[in-house]
Amino acid sequence: MKTRFIIILLCIAGCLSAQTGKVFDNLSMKSEILKMDRKFAIYLPPDYETSERSYPVLYLLHGAGDDQTGWVQFGEVLRITDQAIKDGTATPMIIVMPDAKTGQMGYFNVPQTDWRYEDFFFEELMPYVENNYRIKKEKRYRAISGLSMGGGGTFMYAMHRPDLFSSAAPLSAYVGPLSIEQFKEQVKRMNLKTSDEEIEAYFKRHNAISLIEDGDPKQISSVRWFIDCGDDDFLYEGNSLVHIAMKKKEIPHEYRVRDGGHTWTYWRESLPVVLKFVSDAFHQY
Repeated sequence: MKTRFIIILLCIAGCLSAQTGKVFDNLSMKSEILKMDRKFAIYLPPDYETSERSYPVLYLLHGAGDDQTGWVQFGEVLRITDQAIKDGTATPMIIVMPDAKTGQMGYFNVPQTDWRYEDFFFEELMPYVENNYRIKKEKRYRAISGLSMGGGGTFMYAMHRPDLFSSAAPLSAYVGPLSIEQFKEQVKRMNLKTSDEEIEAYFKRHNAISLIEDGDPKQISSVRWFIDCGDDDFLYEGNSLVHIAMKKKEIPHEYRVRDGGHTWTYWRESLPVVLKFVSDAFHQY
């Protein structure tokens, strides 16, 4: 009788553990482009180790000051994603969280330097994780999201490569300098020696509003957009202007303004909504 009771407890424990995903937050890969090892974190869904299926993927970008552990430590990605999958509001997926802090902060290439983070992301990171984990490689099974600086990365990556992402969900995003004059001041502070033509070209390629105004609405509309920013967030103006620019170009998108500021409390509440939003595309609506 005692032996049977122990077996039952072990079975229950096994079932409970099988319902939990796993997070690895100190993984690394070698980057030839950046000439260093790059860290990343990854969330694997509860049935990853017991199935042979391939999964959709969400690239989840951290903000300034954090690294690949930000969404793990402060965003509680494991608890929130496990719960969303258990509730059926999100499909099982793999979540990749890269480090954009080490060496130099930011998700973009920096002119007149060897820092080519955007090239690294598309040419090295994505192929690496999608070849080493059971990830579906089609556009419809790939999504991107991020907060603050990572929200800016989400805008830029999905607009630069709309052929790669089915959904994009920038949260409290830094959309780029709101004027060319602001950007020139940034360049001056960085002590970059560059021409006005180069500054203007870079500004247009790394400003969400400019990309919407000058880009192909059909290509941008091929990505499903979810934009979320708190009413007390200091980045509210840029996000509002993106919303207006998309409305003028008749680009379909979801735009949400909730009570809150530029805080992890706000983003933890956003994450379940993002998981549902990207899952809708993974499920083909």
